[in-house]
Amino acid sequence: MVKFASRMNLLKGSAIRELLALANKPEVLSFAGGMPAPELFPVDKIKAATDAVMEEQGKVALQYSSTNGFEHFRQQIADRMAAKLNIKTTADNILVTSGSQQGLDYSARVFCDKGDTIIIESPSYLGALNAFKACEPNFVAIPTDGDGMIMEELEKVLATNDRVKMIYVIPDFQNPSGRTWPMERREKFMEIINKYEVPVIEDNPYGELRFEGEYLPALKSMDTKGLVVFLGTFSKILAPGYRLGWVCADGEILQKYNFLAQAASLQASTEAQLVVSKFIDMFDLDEHVATIKDCYRKRRDVMIQTMEREFPPEAKFTHPNGGLFTWVELPEYINTNEMAKQCLERNVAYVPGDGFFPDAGHNNCIRLNYSAMTEERIEKGMTILGQVIKENIKK
Repeated sequence: MVKFASRMNLLKGSAIRELLALANKPEVLSFAGGMPAPELFPVDKIKAATDAVMEEQGKVALQYSSTNGFEHFRQQIADRMAAKLNIKTTADNILVTSGSQQGLDYSARVFCDKGDTIIIESPSYLGALNAFKACEPNFVAIPTDGDGMIMEELEKVLATNDRVKMIYVIPDFQNPSGRTWPMERREKFMEIINKYEVPVIEDNPYGELRFEGEYLPALKSMDTKGLVVFLGTFSKILAPGYRLGWVCADGEILQKYNFLAQAASLQASTEAQLVVSKFIDMFDLDEHVATIKDCYRKRRDVMIQTMEREFPPEAKFTHPNGGLFTWVELPEYINTNEMAKQCLERNVAYVPGDGFFPDAGHNNCIRLNYSAMTEERIEKGMTILGQVIKENIKK
């Protein structure tokens, strides 16, 4: 009989990936994946950038390249981080990865041994939990409120647990909750981090997708001790199919990530880097992001308005100012895994909330995505979901 490594017992198929397979049928109204709207992909401009790369650098594009990524591309990333997030950095502090998911995988492997503690928000991104589990850590989930992680609870854990190796957070339009940390909470967080000197993984896939209100500085922009590792991606602002993300970190920490990348994948795609870099040189990425935001804002509005109209008062949900998701909490007696089957029978798909927690329970929550469906389909889907929720409410 084949004997697998013990860590494989900790890994199971992603509920989201399995749901996406079911939801792939055209008749299904899917609010399950964190999918960008494919009709917004700038196909013609990408084609022009690709043609230019092949014409000018075809042999370079098809060859191996350096592990950390092309210097011009890394400088473009550094410039964008300064302009959008107030993070003052350089190309030397950037490692290009195969999506920010690879950055998550590297993070646990850089910092954690078996039995070490990783602090996360409650709830937290399911894909990060799955990436971290291979290192066999213990998770401590810090309670959250409408403004994100509760700092008093974080400090209690740091004061009493000496095996905390890293803290994983999504301060902007969090996946799955859609919540954003206000400035006061960011400042308090950095004060605590500087006191205990624990590395922080700041995951920022949605930071540029703000629909209203003022931009808030990234935690990395407030980092005076080199403790924050920033993960960024082009998946949500350009195209996820290129699988291009990056790690921004200081000195020795980035070097460790680089060593892992050399061992794990050698490098991110040469051609993808050159094409996206050429796209940024040839076209206005800010203009493209503005188009995305305008579309997603309208879709968010339709989803929230339909939920307000069709959901029963027992259903509580977040009102995100950006990003891709809203989070629904139902009475504790409702099992959203069971309810998902009822919804699929009516061609509506969502992700049950229990997978976004490291421990058992939490079966009464739902993550909903509003970026991938048209406004008409969002209204229809939320009306059906509202009806199913009502049928599950105890009279």
